[in-house]
Amino acid sequence: MEPEQPAQRFGAHPAALTASAPGRVNLIGEHTDYTGGLVLPMAIPFQTNVEIAHAADGMYTFHSAQFQESRVMPPSDQSPAAGNWSDYSVGVLRELQALGVRPEPFYLTVDGNVPLGSGLSSSASIEVATAMALLQHTGKHLPIPEIALLCQRAENVYVHSPCGIMDQFAITAATAGHALLLNTRDLTYQLLPMNTGELAGCVVVVVNSMVRHTVTAGSEYAQRRRELEAGQQVLRERFGVRDLGEATVEQLLACAGAMSAESLKRCRHVITENGRVREAAEAMTAGDAKRLGELMTAAHASERDDFECSVEEVDFLVDTAVQQAGCFGARLTGGGFGGCTVNLLLAGEADRFTAAIRQAYQERYGITAQTFVCEAAAGAVERAATAGSDVTAGTDVAAGRADQL
Repeated sequence: MEPEQPAQRFGAHPAALTASAPGRVNLIGEHTDYTGGLVLPMAIPFQTNVEIAHAADGMYTFHSAQFQESRVMPPSDQSPAAGNWSDYSVGVLRELQALGVRPEPFYLTVDGNVPLGSGLSSSASIEVATAMALLQHTGKHLPIPEIALLCQRAENVYVHSPCGIMDQFAITAATAGHALLLNTRDLTYQLLPMNTGELAGCVVVVVNSMVRHTVTAGSEYAQRRRELEAGQQVLRERFGVRDLGEATVEQLLACAGAMSAESLKRCRHVITENGRVREAAEAMTAGDAKRLGELMTAAHASERDDFECSVEEVDFLVDTAVQQAGCFGARLTGGGFGGCTVNLLLAGEADRFTAAIRQAYQERYGITAQTFVCEAAAGAVERAATAGSDVTAGTDVAAGRADQL
């Protein structure tokens, strides 16, 4: 059988002019998505909006309404990353070109309100919204997993940020009112309702520490990933596991002498985090807010102590949150080294909780934290379908059962 050619993977649809993609917050399952593990994110009602129109000047123009900056290039351009917001959109264009897609000249405007550098996936939101807009502009379509993987490649290859697949997949495939339990090895997923049992009376509050993080190839994030992958390789050689997604703590301890202390801690976080995600999915199915909150707080302790990706300000926000009435649990969300916490609490306590957190943080650090009460929002594909824009094919991915995850 001959390899599938790029043109065979796309179908023709009428062009459209707009696309939208949300941000996301990860309830639990951090730094597991590049080692075949489990994650449990939900989309949130921040969004990136992209408008695209045919350009008469024969150029590709990317414009940021937020920064009031433009990047203009000919279709043949092969320039490297510019080191700014435009790289996320240009990277997506590059990956489409690698698949044989040659868009007609366009003027593309990016705007939105996803907080930058906060762990809420502003970069992936730009990537997915750009991909959806370019697919419409070219009259092509791709299924959910391929859109997500294309956007991940854009960030890995062009932006040189070693992110996993969680952000792009969740932002593409999320469904309103649900969290998304994703097996990052095979991209099977399960939608979990956020309104069962005790969870029906809960809200998710995101607290932005205002401490910016930068997830780049030269960052501490990249160093943690190298340490993690070194430990994973030891486990592969010793036990034949595919990745940390199927490794056990017992196997890890048996290999402790063959890896660095740092690799041991990074791998211990990921292996135990996968276990916490499984338990969290069970708690959500049962509507057990107390247990879900306990797992979130335990996950933060593991990020702080084993993955060592938290910072003093974020630890303070988590410690303060869990002392508040009605708060079931709290943790760092996103890549770490700053950014946001995610908090699960009774809906009736949200106003009092946010006021107490903001006051305590201001008194301790002189920083005014941002707080957002969030609902589980629609992903980019659901938004497109609601708007009547058919831009993907095969939008259903085989949903894995909980016992398969």
